[in-house]
Amino acid sequence: MEDKAAKGSGITPELLLNAYSIGLFPMSESAEDTELFWVEPEIRGIIPLDGLHVSHSLRKFMRRQPYEIRFNHDFDGVIAACAEPAPDRPQTWINAEIRALYNELHRMGHAHSVEAYEDGRLVGGLYGVSLKAAFFGESMFSRRSNASKICLVHLVERLSANNFLLLDTQFTTEHLKTMGAIDLPKEEYMTLLNAALVWPDQPFP
Repeated sequence: MEDKAAKGSGITPELLLNAYSIGLFPMSESAEDTELFWVEPEIRGIIPLDGLHVSHSLRKFMRRQPYEIRFNHDFDGVIAACAEPAPDRPQTWINAEIRALYNELHRMGHAHSVEAYEDGRLVGGLYGVSLKAAFFGESMFSRRSNASKICLVHLVERLSANNFLLLDTQFTTEHLKTMGAIDLPKEEYMTLLNAALVWPDQPFP
């Protein structure tokens, strides 16, 4: 379901958190678009926290420790990189309002980033929103081999260690499915979300 009523700068960080709590999230048509709309997928993607799939080749690559992993070190840098066009993603939905809203959520302690660095340069990362025992993944980027996948592995490890119950990926992609993402009907997703929201806020990172 999409609703064009969420237009302009009427969305506040508090409203955004409330939207997540009822299964909604905002998007725009493109980075240049000034309008936002709410999305409520009938089929929702999640990664079960006990079901992350790490391939043998990725495990071998990670043993080399190719990147330094940091949490919340450069949140705005991550969201800016996610908003940039890429060969497999010529346009993104992250416009200026979304960037401002999520930066405010980050200052409030509800939006977080996982980052990969190579020789001090940001080469991959992801960001998302935490609410109670749920984490809502928003976007990821990679400038080096496996950088975003490794960030995802560290995200799942951190969520599991901190007693989170739900990792929402919004949609599934072939990339995410190789890591264990599955599709759920909206009703099943809402059952998991509601269970996560009765918990107190969980620490992150």
